[in-house]
Amino acid sequence: MSILKTKPTSPGRRAQEYHSFEEITKTQPEKGLLSRLKKTGGRNVNGRITSRHKGGGAKRHYRIIDFKRDKDGIPAKVSSIEYDPNRSARIALLVYADGEKRYILAPREINVGDLIETGPEADIKPGNCLPLENIPLGTRIHNIELKVEKGGQVVRSAGAFARLMAKEGKYAQVLLPSGEVRMIHLKCKATIGRIGNEKHGDLKLGKAGRARWLGRRPSVRGVAMNPVDHPMGGGEGRSSGGRHPCSPWGTPAKGYRTRTNKKSDQYIIKRRAKRK
Repeated sequence: MSILKTKPTSPGRRAQEYHSFEEITKTQPEKGLLSRLKKTGGRNVNGRITSRHKGGGAKRHYRIIDFKRDKDGIPAKVSSIEYDPNRSARIALLVYADGEKRYILAPREINVGDLIETGPEADIKPGNCLPLENIPLGTRIHNIELKVEKGGQVVRSAGAFARLMAKEGKYAQVLLPSGEVRMIHLKCKATIGRIGNEKHGDLKLGKAGRARWLGRRPSVRGVAMNPVDHPMGGGEGRSSGGRHPCSPWGTPAKGYRTRTNKKSDQYIIKRRAKRK
């Protein structure tokens, strides 16, 4: 996986970078694994914006990904590695021995023609999915379940991986990419290996229009607004805000904890690293 730089034929092209897509083996998605994807513009059912800076963007179909990996004991062959516009990771098309086709997140070391398995007896190799109780300590894992048979919920973005640190009683201790150490039930499944496309975070869009293609609307600084629009707005001449950075509704933007899920606090052994 490499990044290509464009020639500076215009100001917009001067800083643009693109993926080489050298690992992509198929350009058209599997029709039976597509579904309609409706845009929300960041609005909820009442029409109010709950997620800012969203809207527009190219039309997409959603690729149905198999996060549960529940076909135990049936081997599958990797048919192709494909691009998914809905996520940063690449996806792999598996063809099972019984003829069924499914998409999974593509690990870094996976290739077309490889055999993938799911279940407690599967080998410890990239792409195979096993319960945590059958995975050796120190192994890199991704697509990890937090509840048994619910499907992978964490460690699903490009280049991400977690590490299995310890096993004690009914739970395993997993080091997540954020630095958090969390207890997860040993019956929960995880996939071996690190997710591919690890250079996704190094890509430079190069121009504002390319962000709009991705559905990202502009983000205006609070100090550039009027007092009626933002707590940091207004002032004679240029102003640095005169208070700690915050959202338009007054929530502190740096260092203030907004986590409200108290039920899962008991499973967190070590919090993620604090901001410096």
